[in-house]
Amino acid sequence: MKRPHIALLGAGLALAFTISGVTATGAAAASAPPPVPQLRWGSCVLGPDDREGQELAAAGAECAGVPVPLDYRRPQGRTLTVAISRIKATDRAHRIGALLLNDGGPGGPTIGAPPRVRAALKDVAARYDIIGMDPRFVGRSDPLDCAWPVSSGLTSAGNSRAAFDRQVALHKDLAAKCRANAGDLLPHASTRNTARDMDVIRGALGERKLNYLGVSYGTYLGTVYGQLFPGRTGRMVLDGALDPRAYGPTMLPSLIGPSEHALGDWADWTAARDATYGLGGTAAQVLAVVREVAGAAGRAPLTLGEGADTFRLDDTQVPFLLFGPLMDDGDENRGFLADTVNLLRTAAAGRPTGPLSADLAGLLRHSFTDVDSASASAQMAILCADGAAPRDPEVYWRAIEASRAEHPVFGPALNNLNPCAFWERPRERRTEVRHDVPALIVSATGDPRTPYPGAVALRGLLPSSRLVTLEGVNSHGLYGFYGNACVDENVNAYLGTGRLPRADVTCGK
Repeated sequence: MKRPHIALLGAGLALAFTISGVTATGAAAASAPPPVPQLRWGSCVLGPDDREGQELAAAGAECAGVPVPLDYRRPQGRTLTVAISRIKATDRAHRIGALLLNDGGPGGPTIGAPPRVRAALKDVAARYDIIGMDPRFVGRSDPLDCAWPVSSGLTSAGNSRAAFDRQVALHKDLAAKCRANAGDLLPHASTRNTARDMDVIRGALGERKLNYLGVSYGTYLGTVYGQLFPGRTGRMVLDGALDPRAYGPTMLPSLIGPSEHALGDWADWTAARDATYGLGGTAAQVLAVVREVAGAAGRAPLTLGEGADTFRLDDTQVPFLLFGPLMDDGDENRGFLADTVNLLRTAAAGRPTGPLSADLAGLLRHSFTDVDSASASAQMAILCADGAAPRDPEVYWRAIEASRAEHPVFGPALNNLNPCAFWERPRERRTEVRHDVPALIVSATGDPRTPYPGAVALRGLLPSSRLVTLEGVNSHGLYGFYGNACVDENVNAYLGTGRLPRADVTCGK
């Protein structure tokens, strides 16, 4: 089954808010809450090529646009439209309420998720209106587009000071393009404002409380909602959970250790299949090939593919091509990474790789061209609005250099700067978790994107919550995807009954 958009960017902040959830340090309280919108439901299909809309229509979903304030300090002022979808409950006599979904990101679209979640919910699905949402500035919602020439705000520092200096110039330029093309929107891209949008959606749906299923960054969004509106939370599932104190543009270095662990486990798996992949009969031999291709990309770009699908990747790009597939330790995903490393080795030897698979060509296109530039800039705008980053490039360079010996591939990648180093300071301060909001937290011990200690920390911050742990797994986003019956049954039991387990639960692989 295809996974949702749960690849955390670094991978999302609350004070005492008024009833409308709009006051903040240094800002006056709004004179009135935003009006409750009247929703007009209709077809989700935008045109003959809208596959997502067609899939929603086939599942019986309908779509609507929700007007929300751009600036919650001025709730009667300029508005944005947030796009939502709905599959209505079929068991109206036992209906629980609305279940709002977020598949992560930050900045990941989720409007297409209800059919997938309905399947995961099994019998419980009939009792929920399942709601997908493209958060503000994302997907079908009113866009934030910085007109970037690239589809990612994340790159590696590469193998040399010259490569790093080029990255400094690139990210400074990306930040400048956002100020020039979307400067009026940037201060309003924060997770706090998305959480406020969620409460407008709750009101528009006529719900007293909001039930919620968030994955990856979506766990941070759910935590923020719970702190902004603690009396309005219903049943909350936080899957692939983040420590809210750690989230922000400076969290990527914390992923180096988990990513290296996942890479080592992949190398073990690949070595055991040397007859298939030919990358070496031991993990050490496989990892030596990875380091070899990463080093070769610093000497000259590696050419993958042919014809229209030809891509030239240098040492600032190759590490993130390796990083992406480590999110999931399933055999299919691991085989994809092994095939990719083999292609990189062929390119490093100066030989043509031949045509690329559709999956790899799509990944490269959406990672290293401008085809997804609007999504990438919206994603970065959210991250930068949620926290400040060091502004001195030398801070990053020192961390990069200190990490090279032990982590030659992911050290320069995850210690590198990003456009947040050149961004305006966030308008509001970070969230502090002060309200004990009950939730079911789900995490794998080897999660390489939102490391397991973050889930344990969130469990401690929310004493009434419970933690479902999947042991021995390097995967991110479990419910309905990994196929672990223990995880799925615990989530469905909670969403069906509203009762958390008596104690934390440990599931085996």
